[in-house]
Amino acid sequence: MNKITIAIDGFSSTGKSTIAKQLAKHLVYVYVDTGAMYRSVALYALQNGFISADHFNQEALILQLPKIELSFKFNGDLGYAEVYLNGINVEKKIRTLEVSSFVSQIATVSEVRKKLVEQQQKMGEDKGVVMDGRDIGTIVFPNAELKLFMVASAETRAERRYKELITRGDEVKYEAVLKNVTDRDYLDTTRKDSPLIKAIDAIEIDNSLLSIEQQFDKVLELAKKAIKSSN
Repeated sequence: MNKITIAIDGFSSTGKSTIAKQLAKHLVYVYVDTGAMYRSVALYALQNGFISADHFNQEALILQLPKIELSFKFNGDLGYAEVYLNGINVEKKIRTLEVSSFVSQIATVSEVRKKLVEQQQKMGEDKGVVMDGRDIGTIVFPNAELKLFMVASAETRAERRYKELITRGDEVKYEAVLKNVTDRDYLDTTRKDSPLIKAIDAIEIDNSLLSIEQQFDKVLELAKKAIKSSN
């Protein structure tokens, strides 16, 4: 049976990673979290003082790009791959609200996008991949056999993110999480280089009222149809 490329795009906190992991595991495909790649670059920029609340030294970050090495290593206990920044596991560090508040700015830098898109395209050369992000169906894999575009209300997404952070032990306020969600929406959709837009042939899924199980069943059916059509 032929393998296909599945591209999942959408706004922040719409559960793209959750459904992508489920789908990849069920189909025995490779899962690539492109958001983790941009988050890792944002973490690097923070650690090296290139970005803060009141400044962003893009030139310094661009010069350091050759020194940023990203990789994914499968964690059997978790059932998915974790991201490594220069050989160090940063999976937990990149999920903080602090990193989230800068990742959209990092993603506006064309040189960063060029470097990461090239890596992402290489990862998907042999198909059999599920990749989620902001520009997978429009830029990274415009010829993907299945494209999904995930949406949900800002309030729903903020509530999900807030609960996730609280469960992890982070001290955050819902209002701050909601602001982060809406700020990222604005930056993601208005950036000049590869803005977040729905591909013409993408299937939109509003999961505001869907359970994780309902969403998976719906997406799996779409994936099966796409795989059948490719054979």
